[in-house]
Amino acid sequence: MYYLGIDIGKKKHEAGVIDNQGNPIGKTVRFSNSKSGSDKLLAFINKHQLTPDNCACGLEATGHYWLSVFTFMKQLDFKITAFNPLQSDALRNFYIRKTKTDTRDAFLIAQVIRIDSPEATPFIEEDLLRIRYFERLRYSFVDQSSDLKRKVISLLDQVFPEYEDLFSEVFGVSSTKLLQYYPMPEDIQTIDTDDLATFLNQASNSAYGKRKAHDKAMKIKQSAEETFGISMATDAFRTQIHLLIEQLTLLDQQIQAIEEKLNELIKGQETYLTTINGIGDVTAAVIIGEIGDIDRFERPEQLVAFAGLDPAVKQSGKFNATEVRMSKRGSPYLRRALWLSAFSASQSDPALSQYYQKLRAKGKGHFVSVGAVARKLTHIIFAVLRDNKPYEPHVK
Repeated sequence: MYYLGIDIGKKKHEAGVIDNQGNPIGKTVRFSNSKSGSDKLLAFINKHQLTPDNCACGLEATGHYWLSVFTFMKQLDFKITAFNPLQSDALRNFYIRKTKTDTRDAFLIAQVIRIDSPEATPFIEEDLLRIRYFERLRYSFVDQSSDLKRKVISLLDQVFPEYEDLFSEVFGVSSTKLLQYYPMPEDIQTIDTDDLATFLNQASNSAYGKRKAHDKAMKIKQSAEETFGISMATDAFRTQIHLLIEQLTLLDQQIQAIEEKLNELIKGQETYLTTINGIGDVTAAVIIGEIGDIDRFERPEQLVAFAGLDPAVKQSGKFNATEVRMSKRGSPYLRRALWLSAFSASQSDPALSQYYQKLRAKGKGHFVSVGAVARKLTHIIFAVLRDNKPYEPHVK
């Protein structure tokens, strides 16, 4: 049996072969991330007479650069495993001289395959790949939106510190519209009270009503007149707030467009994840996109570890850490989705809410309890995906 290890880079990859005893077979080959590079890899495979029957392959799932090589090897019918770089790092640490070169890493990856004999990584379906890219892009936009909101709040704290008290949600529809057109206190002071009331009512789709909108307008104008904000370089502040709100509006539209795509794609998966309290279509898409094929996991504990929700225990001799934290290894996107779902489920799901309250009654902190709910929720998700059946809460 032969083992082919492929070290993945951005533009160049390196492949090496070892035999059943772990001895290198010849030299490694460096090939580019291109069509000509794949031809070079194929020539290397043919040179060593490697076939799907006599060779197992492995590569590190480095960023997104591994996908094209993984797809190419799958098309050749090779058994190939994409694994976490931590696995090859662990083997590399056995060497006293911890040198890291592409040539040596290719052989190390082959050694991991030879020693661990891992299961082949299943080829991800095209729709699952679509979901994964969309949900990760959505998270990127959500994070950008949060950053922009912090910047707007920082600016308002300087020029109009009373503004946050005027609206229940600073970035609600009517408030965002107001900041877009009248970002500074002096801008608000130029508007007639009745005109401002009309503006607010239209911006909120008549949610205020005439009387409430008029009262709101009066309160805003009074705050603008009495503000303790700085009045220097107002043109710079006005421009910044205006541009940031424009970016926020665009991001919100893009996030909504992505969520519509995800809602459409998740319906095609025929999953029962949304029967779990706290999991909607978008969260279900994140979970499905990150997990892929549930058959990759034999036990729910493996899925918990994949999400990085397993405890990282620190113990050495007689020393035991007093606090146990999550390992936070694995998929950060999946962990984030599970954590947010656990927040919701700890309040809305009969069984998980009962579990949360039980932990709180024992003196566990809020975040510790939510973490425990997230782990229990992951077990439920595993069962729902494995059995392809709706979730039924069991309350004791």
